[in-house]
Amino acid sequence: MIIDAQINDQPFSGDYLERIYDIPSPWNTQGWTWIKFTEEDLTEWYGNFRGFPHSVASSVKHQLILVLTSDYLFKINRSSGELLGYEPQSDYRCLTASPAGDFIVADYYNIYLLHPDLQSVTSIPSPVELDMIEFKGWKGNKLQINCIEFLSEDIPLALELDGERLEISVR
Repeated sequence: MIIDAQINDQPFSGDYLERIYDIPSPWNTQGWTWIKFTEEDLTEWYGNFRGFPHSVASSVKHQLILVLTSDYLFKINRSSGELLGYEPQSDYRCLTASPAGDFIVADYYNIYLLHPDLQSVTSIPSPVELDMIEFKGWKGNKLQINCIEFLSEDIPLALELDGERLEISVR
């Protein structure tokens, strides 16, 4: 079982077991994302995913790892490392998993609860209209978010998303 997944630099060839997760398409970029996986027995291996790196998130609750690249959103089984599915990447820029194991994604303007099927999302309402959303990490059960208020002459905002209630507030 995979216990950790981190974006990393390309390893030297032969240093680790490597697995390629590529989706044949004429629209693929030339970029690749390297994810270092750590198993329960602390063995490490790398996954090579098509597209430039954005983020990776792991959920014990759903037994999934999601990898977001510029080209695709990949769904990986935490037990086997097998590719369970993917979605062509359109607008998602940020991905994280809450401490409870729910996947949260954002495009430029909105934040969503992403369901494990990767196709359905629930919009998380914000007290203001957002632009240029960036996830900055979890402090306890609160996701720290930086953004600017939409059409506000680039005024920066600091927000928090409560991971249990899925409510956004201004910090």
